[in-house]
Amino acid sequence: MTMRSAVATALLLSTLASPVWAAGDAARGQSVFTRCTACHAATEQNKVGPHLVGIIGRPAGSVPGARYSKALPATGITWTEADLDAYLAAPAKRVPGTSMTVGLPNEQDRADVIAYLKTLPKP
Repeated sequence: MTMRSAVATALLLSTLASPVWAAGDAARGQSVFTRCTACHAATEQNKVGPHLVGIIGRPAGSVPGARYSKALPATGITWTEADLDAYLAAPAKRVPGTSMTVGLPNEQDRADVIAYLKTLPKP
């Protein structure tokens, strides 16, 4: 195998091994997020669930004053786009014992909501 083909093979394999998410549309995500507002806020206000300001890079179950199941903080997750995508797709499957029961099964909806959450100012 030549060096060129080895590099090409390595690039191909790394691409196949990496999850691929649809590009998110933050404006559409804001609209989709209205489904979440019964429990979550896009401001630093906790509701039934924690606020989601600054969620990317935040340890799961760490918002002061928010109520969590014992299962969520015990995961040790620090939220990434990939973790949010998996959790939003099927919360109870990703974190058995979570109190969050409603997910976003549509891949594009999740990508759009995640894009929207990334636009929220950090606390």
